[in-house]
Amino acid sequence: MNSQIFGFLTVLLLISIIPMVDAQISIGEKAIQKSVEINIDSDGNVHVKHVIRSSNLPKDLELVYGTVSNISVKNEQGEDVLFSSSNENSMVLVQPSDEESIVEYDLEHVLIQKDNVWTWNFLYLETTSFFFPEELNLIFSNERPVYLDGKKGIACHGCQMLLEYSMNQPKIVKNVNWEDNEFIVEIQSHSSIDKFTFDQPTKSITFDVLKENQFVTVIIPLELLWKPYSVFLDDEKIFFHEYINNGTHVLLSMKPESTGEIMVIGTTVIPEFPIIAPLAIGFLMILVIPLMKKVNLH
Repeated sequence: MNSQIFGFLTVLLLISIIPMVDAQISIGEKAIQKSVEINIDSDGNVHVKHVIRSSNLPKDLELVYGTVSNISVKNEQGEDVLFSSSNENSMVLVQPSDEESIVEYDLEHVLIQKDNVWTWNFLYLETTSFFFPEELNLIFSNERPVYLDGKKGIACHGCQMLLEYSMNQPKIVKNVNWEDNEFIVEIQSHSSIDKFTFDQPTKSITFDVLKENQFVTVIIPLELLWKPYSVFLDDEKIFFHEYINNGTHVLLSMKPESTGEIMVIGTTVIPEFPIIAPLAIGFLMILVIPLMKKVNLH
């Protein structure tokens, strides 16, 4: 009698366990992806598109992490392709096809906006192309500035990236006059900027930031103030990134953690600007290009 009861309980236990285990089993091979595209609009909405290579076997496609909705799978002619998805919409099983399959869906709760900064801690170990709104010129990848310069987006290889950006940053334009020369210094930030000063004897530009934890980008003519630079917040040295644009301007990006006075100090200032500067810029670009492999512009 006891053995019968034990056998019955064993069968019942197996029945209750099987669906849970089954949900974790992959019945297809990993899909080979031709491309992964992520489109982000100006309101922070995210749309994802995967292009899957043709296969005569069912293929498992792991989706980008987030709240997935509106999944569709189509062939190259735009016709619906049979598929199934996991309960959490984290995986899609694409049926065999002689053509490439296109998997698309919307993704929510991945981009977080705080203090005018959109942030996404992104992880997807495939080459992924990001496309941004046309009005966005500057993003940060792992805290490094990437200037789109009219490009549509970037390609991230293999891709683990802290993505940050701010939309519609106000631009503050300041005119610097020195003798018969006029230079334009531009500051982009959601922080208010006050008390801008260019001081030739100390080779410095100073201004006050009135809001903390905001990206601040200062665009300085190289002819006005030459590198290398140091940046201080209230006399304390702070971290910043430097990028030379078109060989004529330098862009310094920083994110002060508190309000206060920013001071940018250079080593050469008008009228001490060296004649060999254009050659130095060319040499710098040669050194920089091989380093730009992690994130590529489109």
